[in-house]
Amino acid sequence: MINVMLQLSARDFVHADLATCGWSGSPHHLAGVATQLERARLGEVDYLAVCPATDIPVAKGGIDYRVKQGVGTLWQLAVHPALQSCGIGTFLVEAAELRIKSRGLRQAELGVEESNPRARALYERLGYVPYDRQPDSWDEQAPDGSLHRYETMCTLLRKKLS
Repeated sequence: MINVMLQLSARDFVHADLATCGWSGSPHHLAGVATQLERARLGEVDYLAVCPATDIPVAKGGIDYRVKQGVGTLWQLAVHPALQSCGIGTFLVEAAELRIKSRGLRQAELGVEESNPRARALYERLGYVPYDRQPDSWDEQAPDGSLHRYETMCTLLRKKLS
């Protein structure tokens, strides 16, 4: 077995990153990310890229400051599938928490699909506590390019940031 250590950094996600993030979702999803970059420019959200020395994102995710007063809401968190379970998700969440704290906020929240127990286990390991459930939905793009509405149930989790 060979162990490899990656030096990671978190920075603002930029339009140029879209071309290298096809692993995170369909063209429809990436168009939505592009829309969020305009919200980031306005200060409504932060959208992060986690990168090794190549500066090519291996993880991404947003923090929305408009969902709930005084809370940073994490969403669209994704790690390149080939690099999952390597600590990159932890790095991403911790970088997001630092951004939230830098705005003077002391609470982070997120929703995780109930069909994704691995992600929920990560968030709970990082100190997030479930407090509610709610349905969620969004448009997904099929391989043929058509859109359909995806519906799911999410567990809502929160964490007080020190």
